Amino acid sequence: MMVVGSLCALVHGSASPLMLLVYGMMTDIFVAYEREIQELKDPEKVCSNSTIHWSNGSIFETDDNTTLSCGVNIESEMTMFAYYYIGIGLGVLVLSYFQIFLWVSAAAGQTQKIRKTYFRKVMQMEMGWFDCNSVGELNTRISDDINKINNAIADQVSIFIERVSTFVFGFLVGFIGGWKLTLVVIAVSPLIGIAAGLMAMAVARLTGRELKAYAKAGAVADEVLSSIRTVAAFGGEEKEAERYDRNLVEAQNWGVKKGSIIGVFQGYLWCIIFLCYALAFWYGSKLVIDTKELTPGSLIQVFFGVLMAAMNLGQASPCLEAFASGRAAAKTIFETIDREPEINCFSEEGHKLDKVKGDIEFHNVSFFYPSRPDVKILHNLSIQVKAGETTAFVGPSGSGKSTTIQLIQRFYDPKEGTVTLDGHDIRSLNIQWLRSLIGIVEQEPVLFATTIAENIRYGRPGVTMEEIIQAAKEANAYNFIMTLPQTFDTLVGEGGGQMSGGQKQRIAIARALIRNPKILLLDMATSALDNESEAVVQEALDNVRTGRTTISIAHRLSTIRNADVIVGFEHGQAVERGTHSDLLEKQGVYFTLVTLQNQGSSNPASDVINESTDDGYENIVETFRRGSYRSSKRSSVRLRSQSTLSNDFVPDAVSGSLRIPMDLQVTPENTPEDGPEESEESAPVARILKYNRPEWPYMLLGSVGAAINGAVNPVYAVLFSQILGTFAIQDLDKQRKDINGICVLFCIVAVISFFSQFLQGYSFAKSGELLTRRLRKVGFQAMLKQEVGWFDDPTNSPGALTTRLATDASMVQGATGSQIGMIVNSLTNIGASFIIAFYFSWKLTLVILCFLPLIGLSGVFQAKMLTGFANEDKKSMEAAGRVSSEALGNIRTVAGLAKERSFVEIYEQKLELPYKSAKKRANVYGLCFGFAQCVIFMAYAASFRYGGYLVRAEGLPYMLVFRVISAVVISGTALGRASSFTPDYAKAKIAAAQFFKLLDRIPKISISHTDGEKWEMFKGEIQFCNCKFTYPTRPDIQVLSGLVVSVKPGQTLAFVGSSGCGKSTSVQLLERFYDPDEGQVLIDGHPSHNVNVPFLRSQIGIVSQEPVLFDCSIAENIQYGDNTRTISMEEVVEAAKKAHLHDFVMSLPDKYETQVGAQGSQLSRGQKQRIAIARAIVRNPKILLLDEATSALDTESEQTVQTALDEARKGRTCIVIAHRLSTIQTADIIAVMSAGVVIEQGTHDKLMAKKGAYYKLVTTGAPIS
Repeated sequence: MMVVGSLCALVHGSASPLMLLVYGMMTDIFVAYEREIQELKDPEKVCSNSTIHWSNGSIFETDDNTTLSCGVNIESEMTMFAYYYIGIGLGVLVLSYFQIFLWVSAAAGQTQKIRKTYFRKVMQMEMGWFDCNSVGELNTRISDDINKINNAIADQVSIFIERVSTFVFGFLVGFIGGWKLTLVVIAVSPLIGIAAGLMAMAVARLTGRELKAYAKAGAVADEVLSSIRTVAAFGGEEKEAERYDRNLVEAQNWGVKKGSIIGVFQGYLWCIIFLCYALAFWYGSKLVIDTKELTPGSLIQVFFGVLMAAMNLGQASPCLEAFASGRAAAKTIFETIDREPEINCFSEEGHKLDKVKGDIEFHNVSFFYPSRPDVKILHNLSIQVKAGETTAFVGPSGSGKSTTIQLIQRFYDPKEGTVTLDGHDIRSLNIQWLRSLIGIVEQEPVLFATTIAENIRYGRPGVTMEEIIQAAKEANAYNFIMTLPQTFDTLVGEGGGQMSGGQKQRIAIARALIRNPKILLLDMATSALDNESEAVVQEALDNVRTGRTTISIAHRLSTIRNADVIVGFEHGQAVERGTHSDLLEKQGVYFTLVTLQNQGSSNPASDVINESTDDGYENIVETFRRGSYRSSKRSSVRLRSQSTLSNDFVPDAVSGSLRIPMDLQVTPENTPEDGPEESEESAPVARILKYNRPEWPYMLLGSVGAAINGAVNPVYAVLFSQILGTFAIQDLDKQRKDINGICVLFCIVAVISFFSQFLQGYSFAKSGELLTRRLRKVGFQAMLKQEVGWFDDPTNSPGALTTRLATDASMVQGATGSQIGMIVNSLTNIGASFIIAFYFSWKLTLVILCFLPLIGLSGVFQAKMLTGFANEDKKSMEAAGRVSSEALGNIRTVAGLAKERSFVEIYEQKLELPYKSAKKRANVYGLCFGFAQCVIFMAYAASFRYGGYLVRAEGLPYMLVFRVISAVVISGTALGRASSFTPDYAKAKIAAAQFFKLLDRIPKISISHTDGEKWEMFKGEIQFCNCKFTYPTRPDIQVLSGLVVSVKPGQTLAFVGSSGCGKSTSVQLLERFYDPDEGQVLIDGHPSHNVNVPFLRSQIGIVSQEPVLFDCSIAENIQYGDNTRTISMEEVVEAAKKAHLHDFVMSLPDKYETQVGAQGSQLSRGQKQRIAIARAIVRNPKILLLDEATSALDTESEQTVQTALDEARKGRTCIVIAHRLSTIQTADIIAVMSAGVVIEQGTHDKLMAKKGAYYKLVTTGAPIS
């Protein structure tokens, strides 16, 4: 298919040069006819036997003794040519249809194959590979990258072949016609090539410079947006906007330079082209007149042959780009296809034991996740799990409990040591068979988007309905299923989203039971449930555990007490094992967990011990969730503010397992990538232009330039036909003079176009860059005005916002600047062409005009058909994509159920439809392409045939025929150019709409200096009255549920409690980053939501756990404390002394001018902390907020910082969030918080006497958070 397709393309490529041969012959006929007419005007001359005779019979000879032939029957000749044209046209139709059809369908077959192989291969990969490759990335590879390959091998190849063949044949025609002229023209063409090359280089370099300059501004934006809380707390919004704007200036200047250089080169190119015309015609006319080497026809043929060749070579280069991106995409895909999985689940190798008891043993197992080789998870772990017993694993998060379970399922192989089942190393067993022995119930069970019955059936192929019902009964699921309207045929929704936690959990248990597993793994199976559903699920689990080897990872004591053996984990080792009572006596890991849990009995989610295993969090998140989406979500949370972390993942008691809030569940509906973008309406252009108003003189100049540029092409049509006309003049001297005159005109046009191109390029670049800068600044200011809650939304993460600033603004520029230029250019072009055409011969013009809509239509039709197909295709591909993303997203569940094969089969079925439609599309595409290609030939046929008739019947000079035809054809191409710019334009309008949406958004909490009340004597009394609050991004998690606490001016209030109990949240309410959902915060008796925000924030100084410093000098960082005035160096030094910072700064070489690096990376934690304290002191606030200000420090720096803090607290209202009890014993009020309410408050001594929660915390010395 591909070979035939290529042959067709080759032949098709030769069509245009062939047309030139015809064109050349035709010109000769016209010229001869014209000479004859002129000679026969003389009444003395007659025409007999096709030579001109005098009327006396003797033969007429011209000056140079040649005879003139006559009797050219112009109409019959033209009819001949029309047939030629139609013949070529039909040939082109057939050829181009085949060329496209064959290539496109071949490509469809290939992509189909690649997709299948790729998906099958991915499904065979071991888990470790999925940890290192994000699921999102794999899905895009399946869709986009394979599409890129498809683009590279489909129509592009055939078009490339066709263009190259045109290039070759064009030169051939040139050389055949007249080799001297061809060489002359070729000699000039390197100038064009060099110019184009230089231009590309210059533009690339300048774009690089511009991007670099913009990167600086982008870095500022990124820094500001990622530390938005600090900026807001210190009221630095205006300062930052200025800083951003300063960095934009440089980018703007480079942009203008780029625009002018493009203008210069464009001008130069056109200039050279016109000079080239002048040279060619001048030299050509010499050859025609003086040496008679060429006929006028062959002159044209040569000239256009070479031009066409050069043009096509230029047009072939975009194809190369498609090839390159296709090859790059193919590289990653083929790498995956060629990779051998370390654990191949499709392999048939390995033993299957006849009888399985279910003894599992770990011998000195060491393990780390391939995605994080530097974090050792298991160290020489040895455990025995006896057959038929229930073993419980407990321990803090990150101690390796869940990892052991994954090793038993053989998702990973241990790096050292072995895991054995009944004494056989599990690496020697058949994987599918091994996994069929194991039933697993996870913390967040994954259901597939089908019916309940189907979900249970996934457990084991070929089960009857009776068995399903039996399993459902055993799992306590039968009753709730029967109450649903469709009972077992109820759809569970994407990811099981239609079911409640307890229901999903029980369906998952039924799925595990139907396998009748020898080994049951329960990974925190009840952790995500409320008490009621927990009891039901627990009961179901207790019933099914009997007689199976069960390993249960648990974290509520109620679920572990009755286990046969309890194993305590710590740092990847099993440190203790025994029954409940044995371990309580040992007073080890288990004991701590138990006491802590009884401790916070009022709060079941009491607490995690041992926060140091922070990575542990991540492991569990990594391993359980679908890998990387989660971790990326988490790291973005991390950036936003250390303190929100605690509310994002609510840790749960014993094992400190993570409860991941449900709404983080990634369901394809709410992945941030394809959220609100689709429904964007576009913005009115008028509004964009309003922003560009100050630059109107530039726009005017640019438009003038563009208009001149547009007029150049029609002028060229006039000159060109004029030259042909001169060949029919008898008087040779006059002929030469005319030709020279025309060549001079060409030169003049060349110079003019040079200047006008430059003008257009420069003016629009200038106005566009100014607009971009203005938009960016306005956009950035709008972002800084939003309330903090807005930044929590993942679609507004710092990264997303900075890209929006970078790209949207420049896209909007695309709609105004150069765009207006293009439009003016095309319009004048079309206008001038039509005026010329109608002026010289309206009849002929009308004939040609009939064809223009056809040419236009075929283009539109092609685009419409293709987009129609693309949408249809997209739909069917989406179905396949859903299968693939479901399978890849829940790869652990799929692998645990050994269901990879069935997913591969479903996927391959779903691919059939797009494949068929691709075949259909190849047909239509081929037809449209062919039609579009042949319309032009038909138009030529008709118009020249009619032109011949007019020349004979109405004595229309033949040069006007050429003039009209070339003018109209040129205007047609200009039309095409104008329409090709519309997609950019649409994009720009959408970008602008997004932009204006941002500008028009009214922040929930206004930071303007005028709104809200201010008062003179600010005292600093704070009362929280029954505050309830949930974070806007997580509306289902109640963070504060009725917080009541008050603090008098000058007092110190300390919050104590586990993470996630709402300590930091209360501070954020006080800063008015958020407003409470119910209740109020009163400041000096004024409700906070009526207070002027900048005024309120100016009274508050904050030192947080991870202080955010900006990338400037130490002095500037301290000065950031008060952005309303300029702060003298004396004040800075004073504050530094109070913060115990001065001595350290003086020891640095640059003292206060030392740069702190991005995010303060050049300094140690303690130093950063003290700078942050100095910054808070400079503010001279009435209220000081210390959010775990010393938690991250070692003891020595802690003491220094603590002294500094005690110093700063004097005479101020202070709220401390503490995590080491030693730091808060001196507080006036200590409030112990749990689950968003204060459970006890009073002074240290009072609370110790009460012997409540605080007393236990102090006496056990357990770290609190």
